[in-house]
Amino acid sequence: MAETTARSGLTPQQWDDQFFTECVRENRFKVYQGTDENAIIHMKEDLTRKPGDRVTFAAVRALGGGVTGNTVLEGNEAELDSRSMAVRVAPLRNAVVMTEWDEQKSAIDLRMAARPGLRNWAMEKYREDIISALKSVPNAAGVMVGWDVATAAERNAWLVDNADRVLFGAAVANGVSNVVATGLLTLDNTADKLSAATLSLAKRQAQAARPRIKPMRTRKGDQEWFVLFANPRSFRDFSLDPVITQANRDARERNVDTNPLFTGGELVWDGVIVREIPEMGLPLTADATTVGQTGGILVGQGAGGIDVGFNFLVGAQALGAAWARRLKSTTDVRDYGFRHGVGVQEIRGIEKLMFGKGTTDTADLVQNGVFTMFNAAVADA
Repeated sequence: MAETTARSGLTPQQWDDQFFTECVRENRFKVYQGTDENAIIHMKEDLTRKPGDRVTFAAVRALGGGVTGNTVLEGNEAELDSRSMAVRVAPLRNAVVMTEWDEQKSAIDLRMAARPGLRNWAMEKYREDIISALKSVPNAAGVMVGWDVATAAERNAWLVDNADRVLFGAAVANGVSNVVATGLLTLDNTADKLSAATLSLAKRQAQAARPRIKPMRTRKGDQEWFVLFANPRSFRDFSLDPVITQANRDARERNVDTNPLFTGGELVWDGVIVREIPEMGLPLTADATTVGQTGGILVGQGAGGIDVGFNFLVGAQALGAAWARRLKSTTDVRDYGFRHGVGVQEIRGIEKLMFGKGTTDTADLVQNGVFTMFNAAVADA
């Protein structure tokens, strides 16, 4: 049987490396991920070099204790409180089948022909998994589960452990019940929309949270920044806040190509970069087979039956992304050579990093780099 030789310069290894790079870096969250602990999405590829089904991420908490003056330090040393979380990986695959291809076409040609669709699927799947991870909560076993499939008891337990890093609307008191459904019912479309004042309150709460939520640095200089991933309805309300409108008009460059009054680009307020995530504008449903699983809108769960939206104020190591096998291409020929398939597959996982604040790594899990906001998010009339 004759074999087709790949064209020079288009070997599968080179193609796969480029494919992986594009799918990971050319997505909406690309500027917020990296391999160091300052990244919002902390990436690891430990399992590409050894077997296993999970990658461990570590967090080292701030030191306490210390002595002053002539106090003896020996015997008064501080404990280095380090915690860990395992991110599980699993295979992800997709493929397309093509017929009536000229026998002269090589496998590389098939890959190139299917490349746009498979690349978009891989990028969208990665993005959807990021959004789903931001909303996830731990179950009784400490395993992260999606908000849409979590029980009311699991959501409430998450709120109890993360009370200092969750904000309902415009007032801390809205969440004192420690019951998620009750907190959502306090939100109305007057005071509890995303605004400059609400965002500043959330930032102050995030700064006061213990264990600490560490900001990250994305701009030049020594300034510390948080990032807010906002659903489109909340981004709309925030951009229309008179305080924000005036800030963009008076404090930013008056340029039609750069001022967000004209471009609709990211907004900046009080040390927070506000980034709109369009896919978070979809209604969140309990049907995991639909794209609604990615959404960030809780339909009819606010006061008077209004919609409520997720927004996420994030710092360093908010999420952990782990790869056991990089994204690579695969091919298949069947039906007497009439049907040619090309696919992609990878083994990876991405989860919100949560470390125990109790006696063990899984006791009283708290969000390491995520501060969750619930805001009124009424649909456009």
